[in-house]
Amino acid sequence: MRTTHAAVALLLAVPIITAAAHRSAPQERAAPVTFTEHVAPIVYANCVTCHRAGEVAPFPLVTYEDVAKRAKQIARVTEQRIMPPWHAAPHYGEFADERRLTDEQIETIRAWVSRDMPRGPAGKMPALPRFTDGWQLGTPDLVLEMPEPFDVPASGPDVYRNFVLPAGLADDKWVRAVEYRPGTRAVVHHSVIAFIKGGSAANLLARDGKPGFNGAMPVAFVPGFGPAGDLDTWAVGQLPHALPAGLARPLPKNSDLVLQLHLHPTGKAERERSRIGLYFTPNAPERRIRDMGVPGLFGLLAGLDIPAGDKNFTITGRLTLPADMLALSVSPHAHYLGKEFKATATLPDGSTKPMLWIQDWDFNWQDRYYYKEPVQLPKGTVIDVTITYDNSAENPRNPCKPPRRVQWGMQSTDEMGGMRFQMVPANADAETALQQNFAPALGRGIARAAQSDAAKDAAKRFADQQQRFRDGLAAPGACEGK
Repeated sequence: MRTTHAAVALLLAVPIITAAAHRSAPQERAAPVTFTEHVAPIVYANCVTCHRAGEVAPFPLVTYEDVAKRAKQIARVTEQRIMPPWHAAPHYGEFADERRLTDEQIETIRAWVSRDMPRGPAGKMPALPRFTDGWQLGTPDLVLEMPEPFDVPASGPDVYRNFVLPAGLADDKWVRAVEYRPGTRAVVHHSVIAFIKGGSAANLLARDGKPGFNGAMPVAFVPGFGPAGDLDTWAVGQLPHALPAGLARPLPKNSDLVLQLHLHPTGKAERERSRIGLYFTPNAPERRIRDMGVPGLFGLLAGLDIPAGDKNFTITGRLTLPADMLALSVSPHAHYLGKEFKATATLPDGSTKPMLWIQDWDFNWQDRYYYKEPVQLPKGTVIDVTITYDNSAENPRNPCKPPRRVQWGMQSTDEMGGMRFQMVPANADAETALQQNFAPALGRGIARAAQSDAAKDAAKRFADQQQRFRDGLAAPGACEGK
């Protein structure tokens, strides 16, 4: 149904929030419910963005026959609010592009199915929505493509691979939007797009005779890659968005882009060749975007060590804002065992603002939630994040059967956890305060957190996995043992 991830290599993680859904008892319809008059408008408004030829959904929902063939399934997944895929709980943060059916729409579908799915008068059939083919944000200013396709094996562990795309820019640019287009959607779980100094990754290429190089590292912090920085991330479930007016990310001249892909084998051999569209703005922004993660490093230092069978393992994180900020979006990240994310901001006056609550996390549908309006968060605001995991046999998404101990790691069968807030300083004074104070404070916080035994163990595991990636070896996940 209609769509609008997180990235493993980004340095900071993300928070989340939602509220319990309230259901009212719908009234039975007096008039007959038909496809053309009542059901097709719902499906066309909420489902066919994905459920049509060439898009991510596995089957179309365009014609009466398409929908009638799967009517009982549609009634069930809409009743359970599995579809359309929108995991933010209602009334816990106000988000743009919300994909949520009303109780009345859900009841309309149920009533239609229960009455043998009448077609209805042909003259009442709505026109099929018109969709933008190709680039969703319009023609990019610059299109870059992986120099060669990459062969993804039919089976085996997840693949983290970095591909270098020379940008060939003679002048500095400011990027207001990035649109990522996977070549083979089924194999790409998420992507991280960053820039590095041109030519600085040359010694890593072709070590194993394949395009790109191994690793799932924050490339913006690799020695020798600078000047470097992040541009964007993409995960299944995300639609491209331009930054709000006046905001942009820097892309220095003579840079290379690094496209880091998390690829999963699908059961058959696949080839992936992604493209990236860049959209520029002519002027440098007055304020710089900050990506703030809670807990930081996607939970690397948060003591993520989940016993087998534990249904409610919890980690927490807290961030105190050093300046007045505006929150633009929030994106959560965990793997298969993630169950619930909740993020709440407590302002200096003691009042609270709900930021995001996800009550049923789905690793295979990770969204970035854009606030309808930037959320004003004064200096001293505290953002608290709680993430809960279910490592029991009763969790249908648990990849390990029977369950096994799961720790922080890069493989999908390992775990991570964090919520990443995209923020911007609220004014010029806040920009100055952040430049002077935020990086040192962040460094001190990470240094303190890193002193725990759990953090030291996680860091050691991460270093070991990185070395294995560099050596072209697969790091074992939770289900394969340690």
